[in-house]
Amino acid sequence: MFRVVVLLFIIVPLVELYVLIKVGGLIGPALTVALVILTAIIGTFLLRQQGFATLRRVQDNLGRGVLPAAELVEGLILLICGAFLLAPGFVTDTLGFIGLIPAVRRRLADLIVGQMRHGLVSVSEVHDAETRKHYTIEGEYRRDR
Repeated sequence: MFRVVVLLFIIVPLVELYVLIKVGGLIGPALTVALVILTAIIGTFLLRQQGFATLRRVQDNLGRGVLPAAELVEGLILLICGAFLLAPGFVTDTLGFIGLIPAVRRRLADLIVGQMRHGLVSVSEVHDAETRKHYTIEGEYRRDR
């Protein structure tokens, strides 16, 4: 996993530089910088809007007594997309904007929550089986009323 992260920290900036140089060659450096700044401003506005909507859904679910797992994961996705949008470059901006699309973000959050639930159930089933196996106390009881 560490190697993958290191590779991403090397590859992503190189790809961003390549794309920025190519776009700068086509439309000029000043317009390229202006476009990067504009995407950051628009992304920040959209991120704020989506973040507040997600926060409202979290509060609604908590008010109804429902665990807002998917909404919390959506919040994490929004945080990552915000970092992508603030990083200068068109590739990360594209990834950030894709994550701001509610349908895409909800689907990704549902997949992550599903994987987490599957993992938690498996671990708890194993733990319960081990607990019953090693710590069973036999005896009788009587209920007094």
